[in-house]
Amino acid sequence: MTRRTPIWKAIAASLRSDIVEGLYHEGAKLPTEAALAMRFGVNRHTVRQALKALADEGIVHARRGAGVFVTTTPTDYPIGRRVRFHQNLTDAGRSPAKKVLLLETRIAHASEAEALRLEIGALVHVYEGLSLMENQPIALFRSVFPADRLPDLPNHLRNNPSVTAGLAQSGVADYTRVSTRVNAKLATATQALQLRIVEHAPILRTISVNADPDGTPIEVGRTWFAGDRITLTLSDP
Repeated sequence: MTRRTPIWKAIAASLRSDIVEGLYHEGAKLPTEAALAMRFGVNRHTVRQALKALADEGIVHARRGAGVFVTTTPTDYPIGRRVRFHQNLTDAGRSPAKKVLLLETRIAHASEAEALRLEIGALVHVYEGLSLMENQPIALFRSVFPADRLPDLPNHLRNNPSVTAGLAQSGVADYTRVSTRVNAKLATATQALQLRIVEHAPILRTISVNADPDGTPIEVGRTWFAGDRITLTLSDP
């Protein structure tokens, strides 16, 4: 038998969708518990559970005696030939940051070797981390680089988590996006924990390849975006 979604989770999902679609902008007050209970045909306790879930995700916050307000709305994140995390968020008026979760050098997986045009058994640097906006996690990422060409990249990333800066210090002054694939996923338990969202919440996954000015691939990456915090947009080349 298919397990039914708890009503409070369904209400939270509906309100989350309303916020993502712009029905309630940042700083806007949500309808009262009584109004939401009437809208969804439930009691106020059920509505309270849904609002608590949204508050735990950082989407809304309650002000005693005033109501529940939207904390943040999705930020546009352009996907084009030049994708720069810090620049994208700075241009949107947000404060970006990154947290390093893992830096290691290992043998490339077959798909990584193919994307980077490496021999089977070649070594790669793997950089996993958490992207933040206003100190709130918005994405998990895993970037893979050819170790032979960029031997000192891990040291640069330990000193400065910016990929652009690390590549520049490694002799790659510029790079562009060759391809990006986007699909929707449901957050696993660990992804939900790191992104501070509920398990099985919608997330957007991108798989991308970046190349140097000569067209040689230098990075293959996967990023998992919190679907209610970022809106991926196609930008001009």
